Amino acid sequence: MHVLFIVDPLPLLKAYKDTSVAMMRALIKRGHSISVALQGDLFIETGRVFVRSRTIQIEENANLHGHAWWTYTSEDNELPVVHFDATIMRKDPPFDMEYVYSTHLLEYAGQQGAKVFNSGAAIRNHPEKLSITEFAEFTAPTLVTRDMARIRQFHAQHQDIVVKPLDGMGGSGVFRVLQNEGNLNAILELLTQEGNRTIMAQRYIPEITNGDKRILLIDGAPVPYALARIPLAGETRGNLAAGGRGVAQKLTERDQQIAQAIAPVLRQRGLLLVGLDVIGDYVTEINVTSPTCFVEITEQTGFDVADHFAQALEKAVLSA
Repeated sequence: MHVLFIVDPLPLLKAYKDTSVAMMRALIKRGHSISVALQGDLFIETGRVFVRSRTIQIEENANLHGHAWWTYTSEDNELPVVHFDATIMRKDPPFDMEYVYSTHLLEYAGQQGAKVFNSGAAIRNHPEKLSITEFAEFTAPTLVTRDMARIRQFHAQHQDIVVKPLDGMGGSGVFRVLQNEGNLNAILELLTQEGNRTIMAQRYIPEITNGDKRILLIDGAPVPYALARIPLAGETRGNLAAGGRGVAQKLTERDQQIAQAIAPVLRQRGLLLVGLDVIGDYVTEINVTSPTCFVEITEQTGFDVADHFAQALEKAVLSA
């Protein structure tokens, strides 16, 4: 296969732990070719979706901690997206309007015969924080609103809550609000932009001290290990970007129950790869843009997540 990756600029990737790089290496090891492009390299001309891309090679013994872990093996090529056997959308958030436009272009490319994973429409129609409300039986008490008075009522009821923006990533903008928080009004004014932006409030889940688990779903089934991202002492966020420590763990019975209920539903919608965030018994987020943690799970357990994904991609391309 010739696989196109739409990613962030290669020099900005931390190749030694980057999931997209792990995917590329696994595909190359299985004999496939890789091209890369930026989000801005997608364009429409005469009704067809094109991309400007370059092929790359990653040697098996490449220094992934260095600055030259890849080699370009072609000049820029402008080709229809349908030219590639598979297109992998791996651009990191922010999920801004440029990202939305890219999902439209990828959706149109799919209508022209391109095989896109995750599909443009599926990504766009699946807001990562908001989507948990579809599976309320697996979530802690949750409120989505921009009405500050309603959030104050929710806080009075549950006394210990977490509030966060719907479009944040890496733990940014997440606040824990305890019972006697004197800055509650200021926090809500900031997050809701004086009642003009919708946010999420959730009852605080004390099991966060044991880790915010990332459960990977690939082709409608869970990877047998999760990565528990354990917060720093005194911190309420387990995100690795916020200093959390990643510890691979075998899925619990509850993890399996959650994954087996959600995974087939999302697979039917065109989501080949999904990252569930689970704290204690509850799902807190469903990641579909660029789920990570492949490398950490593989290094700690020996289960080759990237190769597992590569095999799933081969199967999906054949059946699409």
